[in-house]
Formats: sequence, structure tokens, C-alpha cells
Amino acid sequence: MKISNAFQTFLSQAPDHAHAWMKMVQELDEANGMDKKNRELAFLAVLAATRLTSGIPFHVLSAKDAGARREEIISAVLIGLPAVGNVVIESLWVALDAYDGKER
Repeated sequence: MKISNAFQTFLSQAPDHAHAWMKMVQELDEANGMDKKNRELAFLAVLAATRLTSGIPFHVLSAKDAGARREEIISAVLIGLPAVGNVVIESLWVALDAYDGKER
């Protein structure tokens, strides 16, 4: 899976911080009651709503590997429309390109 340049830099240049971060993420995953596909879809919704597009390709592919369909990816990205408005549409092409295997 493609990891963003920002996260690759974080991993290589701040390994102690990255290790602590990844430990926390793993523990939160273990505490979460959602299955992997739904957890990834929910996380995509958060990334889209907060405009953190660099992480979207990784999490789209993770959701796809867990069985998410293209329509579910679209719905996850756009579910924030009522709450945060059209800012989420900025993430749609990023998510669909990742799902469809396209790189820009």
C-alpha cells in the first residue's frame, strides 16, 4: 500500500515518535468494536471531513482489502456533507483514484 510522503518522513526521521504513535493506534484498533472494513470507512469519513487527503489512498486500499466496494468508499467520503459541507468533495477524486489504481 502507498504510504504518503509525509508519513514516510515521520517514520524515518522521528522513529521514536512514530513507534509511540503506532503503539497507540494499535491499542485503539484493539479497543474498537468495529470490524476492519467499517473502521476504515469511518476513518475515511474523518479524513475527508478534516481535509487530510494524504492519508486517504492508504486507507482506501485498506478498506478495499477488507471488502469495501467502490460505492461504500464514495458514501464514506460524502457522509460528512450535512455536517461539514462540500469540503468533503475535495477528497472524492483522491479516494476514487486510489480505489481504481490510478496515480496522479
